Amino acid sequence: MRWIDTDAGGRIHFTAAFRWAETTELELYRKLGLLAMVPRLPRRHVDAEFHRVLVFDDEIDVTLTVASVGTTSITYEWRITRDRELAIEGRHTVVHVDADGSPQPIDDAVRAALTGS
Repeated sequence: MRWIDTDAGGRIHFTAAFRWAETTELELYRKLGLLAMVPRLPRRHVDAEFHRVLVFDDEIDVTLTVASVGTTSITYEWRITRDRELAIEGRHTVVHVDADGSPQPIDDAVRAALTGS
């Protein structure tokens, strides 16, 4: 964890967890060859529960899974751990939109890539 991820007391700033989850999400898109979709996937909902204090220079692991793929949305669940102990768990939902910002169905090939089916 970097200094920029902390508050004045050296503890994690709550917004850092969302950036870490987003970074992991982007790496998933990169791995699946879906990075071009990112501008069309604004957040609709985010939430997190903080179980353990994280501080400057902690080493963390972030895991992200596809919880569901709907007609126009994708929901991710994620966990942030330190020394294999749960520190933060959260989820966020993105909606696939067109150039005007209107929800659009997720392509079958994208759905298959995300779900492995």
